[in-house]
Amino acid sequence: MSDSVFRKKSVVKAVADVDEGASSHMNKILGVRDLTSFGIAAIIGAGIFSTIGRASVNGGPAVSLLFVFTAIACVFTALSYAQFASTVPVSGSAYTYAYVSFGEIFAWIIGWALILEYAVSNMVVAISWSEYFTSMLEGFGIHFPSYWATDYGSAARAYAEVQASASPASLTPHTRELAQAFQDAPALGSLKFIADLPAGFVTVLITALVYVGIKESRSASNLLVVLKLAVIGLVIVAGAFYVKPENWSPFAPNGVGGVLSGVASVFFAFIGFDSISTTAEECKNPQRDLPRAMIYCLIICTVLYVLITLVLTGMVNYKELGVDDPLAYVFQKVDLNFIAGIISVSAVVAITSALLVYQLGQPRIWMTMSRDGLLWPRFSKIHPKYRTPSFATIVTGFLVAIPSLFLDMQFFIDLTSVGTFFAFILVCGGILFLDAKGLSRHSKFKVPYVNGKYIIGVALILALVLVVRSGGFVSGIEEKPLLAVFWLTWAVFSVLAFQYNFSLLPVLGILTNLYLMTELGISNWAIFVVWLVIGLVIYFSYGYRKSKLAAEAVQ
Repeated sequence: MSDSVFRKKSVVKAVADVDEGASSHMNKILGVRDLTSFGIAAIIGAGIFSTIGRASVNGGPAVSLLFVFTAIACVFTALSYAQFASTVPVSGSAYTYAYVSFGEIFAWIIGWALILEYAVSNMVVAISWSEYFTSMLEGFGIHFPSYWATDYGSAARAYAEVQASASPASLTPHTRELAQAFQDAPALGSLKFIADLPAGFVTVLITALVYVGIKESRSASNLLVVLKLAVIGLVIVAGAFYVKPENWSPFAPNGVGGVLSGVASVFFAFIGFDSISTTAEECKNPQRDLPRAMIYCLIICTVLYVLITLVLTGMVNYKELGVDDPLAYVFQKVDLNFIAGIISVSAVVAITSALLVYQLGQPRIWMTMSRDGLLWPRFSKIHPKYRTPSFATIVTGFLVAIPSLFLDMQFFIDLTSVGTFFAFILVCGGILFLDAKGLSRHSKFKVPYVNGKYIIGVALILALVLVVRSGGFVSGIEEKPLLAVFWLTWAVFSVLAFQYNFSLLPVLGILTNLYLMTELGISNWAIFVVWLVIGLVIYFSYGYRKSKLAAEAVQ
């Protein structure tokens, strides 16, 4: 069995399957501008309009540096994605790349993790959209019932907190509003009917657009991104006049630990760049344009994130940013309600673009897995008129819409990161495999080669000396046991790099992503393990037997 589960697909076969399959009839219309637009649409979504505030509450203004650190980690990964995209211009993203590098079982695990990543990301975006939508309606004097615009768990917890508080007036307005929503919600006996209807509605709407076609999705995305960038420019320019430097002091109020506690939220803000690779089969020149688009969108978005963070934390005290609509909130705080209104209206439209890209990406991953025989054949069915993976798109709509009606945003933010980090690590590791097997010679874009023979080992020694001298080595591992895995992995790569002259940048991608994984909580890992077990059950009960490679081996 071990030989079977590690069976690999060749690069030649991966490309040939596209030419022979139904997906070869998909519309190839995307250029580098469209792809960059898709990347910006995915990256600058709920992250900049919502989760950036949550990260700032613990990290303070220093969260801007966390964006830089996370972006650096993503650059190493993006370069690896870019090389794979130029070598294997096939939909499926990290799933396809793992298939040609590490074998079928790893491909399945990554594909299954990506299903979780894209679905969860869209749920966060849909919930954030709902927050801004109801805020926009309030600006026009229309009150949307709060109990139809939140999740049951958040409302119930807020109600319990208000009931237990000796001074409810001292609680945040947001908590009191949620408690009131719980109290006002229609009920059947003791059962309260509470759901986030706008989140479900916008998911259905976007699913319909994605179902209709890539050309329509491209046009909508390009328009929405232009609007989004205009709003962000307005926030930066207008907000700069209201920055109070004293709000930046202390810069890191809770130290490094406080800054890194926002890693799930900050990393979530960047994961969209890999969604570009899911559209490889609809690109005019994927081997040239995909790498360029990934790098362009990552650079643009990092600069915008840092500027936005500095403006937000400079306009108000970082402690006030724990809201779901921080951009609108800070302008209301400085009595610029007109700009706050513009932001709320624009955010409703702009966040939609992120929802569109994620909803576009997931069906294409399912399509590729189905084409390989690992999922049921219907998932690879292409609509004869619209040239889109129709069944997979509909299933994606249900998978995102229903949970977004009932679950809260923070749950989803925490859930999405583990699988994403895992996928990123395997993609970076895959570049080392391509180099070792000589397959990199087929790549039209290559990760810049820097010989890590000595650098990786020397860097390990320096890092260990600094950590041990600070007295944080043992205590760090006791607090976060995964740090032991991180140090051990670094040591192993130091030896292997000395032996095989490993390329430095992919190794840095692996190590930075692995370190960021150590910052995630135990609940993140527990849920991911449960999801992984479910996926393995499906693989061994269906995909293992039905795999196209298994059928070819029998023949």
